[in-house]
Amino acid sequence: MVAGDLLLGGDQPLEVWRRLQGPEILLVRGLSDTALVSVSERALAGAGPEEAAERFRHTRAALGELVIEQIRRLPLQRRLPLVDGSEVVVVHGSPLDPMVAIDLGADDDELRHAIDDDPADFVVVGAAHVPFLRRLEGTVVVGLGSVGQAPEGRVAHFGILRPRMDGPEVALEHVAY
Repeated sequence: MVAGDLLLGGDQPLEVWRRLQGPEILLVRGLSDTALVSVSERALAGAGPEEAAERFRHTRAALGELVIEQIRRLPLQRRLPLVDGSEVVVVHGSPLDPMVAIDLGADDDELRHAIDDDPADFVVVGAAHVPFLRRLEGTVVVGLGSVGQAPEGRVAHFGILRPRMDGPEVALEHVAY
């Protein structure tokens, strides 16, 4: 499962896209993916630092229109049933708003609001770019972190959810690169 922000800014976006096309990989569209498929070249002019606009242009050119259309069609959330009967929902930001990250400092009421009464047992998110694990009543909120924009630098975060008959086990890990 990849919780959005798939390609923007990297040196080899097409190669990454091809790598993410395995049948066992579930993708959701994140904020940068949505921008990549919806922001026009005209809107880029004068919209911010030229370096960011150039990364945007590079990514779009490397991917081509066919891949851009495939990204546009990615869902904002995916659901996955587990062997124990529980369910995982994967979304970039939060079930309330897939484009807005869950605030890491949120209290239980704010977190409950961001989850928006989603029935999933596990809510897996990526937008915060920081790995975290929060338990709230019957829901576990898992922040996967980031592969390419980790706050601590050249570290790729990832999460492992091991389905078990007695309930899934969640581990948050990282590797240096």
